[in-house]
Amino acid sequence: MPPIERQREHQANERTFLAWLRTSIALIGFGFALARFGLFLRQLEITVTQQPLPTSSFINSQSLGIGLVLVGILIIILSVWRYNQVFWQIERNDYQPSRLLVWVTAAIVAVLGLLSIPLLLWREYAVPRTPTSGPSSTPGRDVPAKRLY
Repeated sequence: MPPIERQREHQANERTFLAWLRTSIALIGFGFALARFGLFLRQLEITVTQQPLPTSSFINSQSLGIGLVLVGILIIILSVWRYNQVFWQIERNDYQPSRLLVWVTAAIVAVLGLLSIPLLLWREYAVPRTPTSGPSSTPGRDVPAKRLY
């Protein structure tokens, strides 16, 4: 292979690696923003209602955000591995295209996207608390309840 062709192939390999790197940075940034924004909304609701909120399920904005950050880190590791694999294939002149990394990434991001659907559908509404004769009850207080619709 002429040296200029080998150089073009290596540069294309680098561009592909950098595209994967940008994708992973975007996933990490989005995951971080999602986790922090969910925490902000939770603190805002506690401040407004002056009541401790019940603990939510495993599928919440913080766990989804952490999942996106972990997927971003995993993509960085896989893209470095793929970059090195293609580098040596170019050097040996036996390049073999593989779509495995594309399918794995697409599947993981799709699963995380599906897990975010309950977060979009989960709404809170107020249920009036019935007055009781105990000292811990406060008449007129509303208790937040979760509803999926």
